Amino acid sequence: MKLPPVPNRSVLITGCSTGIGRAAAKLLRARGWRVLATARKAADVEALAAEGFESFLLDVADDASVKDGAARALALVGGALGALVNNAGYGQPGALEDVSRDAIRRQFEVNVFGLQDLTNRVLPAMINAGAGRVVHLSSVLGRAVIPMMGAYCATKHAVEALADAQRIELRGTGVGVALVEPGPITTEFHRNARAIGEATLRRGTRFDLELYAAQASSANRFSLPPDAVAEAIAHALESTRPRARYRVTLPAKVAPLLRALLPTCAYDWLLGRRLNALQPAKT
Repeated sequence: MKLPPVPNRSVLITGCSTGIGRAAAKLLRARGWRVLATARKAADVEALAAEGFESFLLDVADDASVKDGAARALALVGGALGALVNNAGYGQPGALEDVSRDAIRRQFEVNVFGLQDLTNRVLPAMINAGAGRVVHLSSVLGRAVIPMMGAYCATKHAVEALADAQRIELRGTGVGVALVEPGPITTEFHRNARAIGEATLRRGTRFDLELYAAQASSANRFSLPPDAVAEAIAHALESTRPRARYRVTLPAKVAPLLRALLPTCAYDWLLGRRLNALQPAKT
């Protein structure tokens, strides 16, 4: 679908402390965008400000922070925000039997509820302007589930559904919604997920955290740097014919295809075999 170019090249980005968010902020600024780079920790906001970004606190898991962050972003650009990049998020690892209700709830608060709340708060300004872009950072795991990351996969499936629905709902407004679906990217994601697992998972059950660590490291051969994702984000914001989905890395392109072509029993067998192969030997 053809969309009008964004007249006010201003963009609000969440989760800019490291990785994809930081790479996107740098690339878009270099391409002439006014970047409002947010983070949930004061130290990260200070670091972004030291690099010359307009930066402020925004924690998507906190209702008040989302409300205040959206209002501040709109005030800074005189109510004419051109784009939103929903990048903030994290991965809750672990077999689902070991993930508590509270841990699953927080995973959805950050990856889904905060994302949609922030989107809805800035959308009226874009609709009134007759142009705008929203980019959600999803994942290949939003299209093809793997074991030991079920809670995270569930949130990314939810983001995919929300984006598909809202993209159609916004037809005729000049506002587009795009999904960026990275595969393995060389960021702190896996290290952070491991730390989250150590802090939240039930212990002494059938699985241990080393299984997740082995699964994460096995994908490193296919990894690309955050800049590859930033390029996809830039295209989604600047093209007059943005794609509905941007798949970054080979696994992001191949895994959904395998999931669609293989019978469920065959797909389950492949992933189960891989899971068994990665299971650390017990002594």
